[in-house]
Amino acid sequence: MNVITTLKDKRREKQLKYERRLLREISLASLRSDIKQYFYEYTKTSQFTRHCEEYCIELAVESYLLGARYSKFGYYGEPLPQVRNRSIFEEKSLAEMLFHFLSTVPLAELPKEYRQKLHEVCESFISSWWKEGYEKGERRYRLRLR
Repeated sequence: MNVITTLKDKRREKQLKYERRLLREISLASLRSDIKQYFYEYTKTSQFTRHCEEYCIELAVESYLLGARYSKFGYYGEPLPQVRNRSIFEEKSLAEMLFHFLSTVPLAELPKEYRQKLHEVCESFISSWWKEGYEKGERRYRLRLR
């Protein structure tokens, strides 16, 4: 008897394989140093705990994989701004999730201008990891390492 698999299962398996290969290219140390760089003002406080850092890492990885997924459009000739517009909704969603998480922890006792700055920092952090994933994914497509 043959095992019947669907096209959807095959695509998901191929995507997971691709993501595992991509994740080998980033290091936890670079993620942590990037978090310290972006959230320096907030990491000085004792409230920026380990779970906040882990959540930042989780969303950075999601953003990295999102950029890598959309890199195929860049490989096939679309300019970066157009590709970014394709994924802007998901990217903004990740930035909002990070902002809402960080604004609900005890460091939320911030004045309004600091909250606005925190929102901008969250957006730039997610955006930088999206771009990193995009560049790595596009390079993998060019080298045919899919």
